[in-house]
Amino acid sequence: VDAIINDAVKKNASDIHVEPDEKALFVRIRIDGVLYEVEKISQKLQPAVISRIKIMADMDIAERRLPQDGRIGLKVQNKDIELRVSTFPTIYGENVVMRILDKSSALLSLEELGFSKSKLEEFRRLIKQPHGIILATGPTGSGKTTTLYAALTEINSVEKNILTLEEPVEYKIGRIRQTQVNPKAGLMFASGLKFMLRQDPDIMMVGEIRDMETAEMAIRAALTGHLVFSTLHTNDAIGAVTRLIDMGVEPYLVSSSVIGVIAQRLVRLLCPKCKIAYTPDKGLLQTLELPGSPKDYTFYRPGKCKECFNIGYKGRTAVFELLVIDEELQKLIVDRVSGVELKKVALKKGLKTLRSDGVDKIVKGITSVSEVLQLT
Repeated sequence: VDAIINDAVKKNASDIHVEPDEKALFVRIRIDGVLYEVEKISQKLQPAVISRIKIMADMDIAERRLPQDGRIGLKVQNKDIELRVSTFPTIYGENVVMRILDKSSALLSLEELGFSKSKLEEFRRLIKQPHGIILATGPTGSGKTTTLYAALTEINSVEKNILTLEEPVEYKIGRIRQTQVNPKAGLMFASGLKFMLRQDPDIMMVGEIRDMETAEMAIRAALTGHLVFSTLHTNDAIGAVTRLIDMGVEPYLVSSSVIGVIAQRLVRLLCPKCKIAYTPDKGLLQTLELPGSPKDYTFYRPGKCKECFNIGYKGRTAVFELLVIDEELQKLIVDRVSGVELKKVALKKGLKTLRSDGVDKIVKGITSVSEVLQLT
């Protein structure tokens, strides 16, 4: 078990999967969003391996019929690692997934997230507003929390009282009051927000807006002079606006409270040591909506080397779509204009879509065509 954890940490994996099957126990690790099989263990060792993990995570080893959650704190290669462990009963035995949190890795700053220079300035202006709601949107695992942590770290100061309500707290930030939702005790996002407002906050972060009640509390906070950060699961930035209205929030409340939405996806970075240059063909340029002729461009595809464990990629960066809600968009939201119409107007005003931000990163040689086309 220790060897499996060591190997995963060395390869900068985010998750370890220990999966019982009919004839063996398989171990897979997730690196930069993709699962790779790393080991096949004899079925005879299955009970011992699973029990060892459960003992380390302080779980009930006798309970095999119900899912359990636990944590393991370790020092691996001079790093403080925390593993969030989840077991799940399957027909072949308990499946274990361990999420790896590197406590010693510093939180990313805004500069390190992957913003272009102009987008970074625009986002900085947005997070320095005195009040309003800023939403980060995208599927699970697209880096939304990392972006919000970077924003909070940027605006964190002695003059500001910042509170968060998360599920769970992933990383600790100094001088910020962080709280976890606790369903057993009845502390949920909506009720927690109500109590946070009594703590004299300037800035609040709410893990996720899942329902009408949480949305209304967040809007009330924004309209009473607070800056509120939260997340939603929508495909693009405009989708966040229409999602709130679909939840039942009045359009005039959405338009007067939401000041900006950032949609994002994570793309893998090409390994700088082994990436292979090539000239794109005309058809590809048309697909990517790029002007000029193929000879004007050098694109890169993944290679293989020891540095990237023969994967061709090493690390990830984000592609962004940043929507700032101005007066014209506010009016359209109040008039209940469709998402398609809103997007048309935003594009005219210079909204850069996830796809076009991704294309910029292809042209710069940061990522590959397949990564961008797959995710945007």
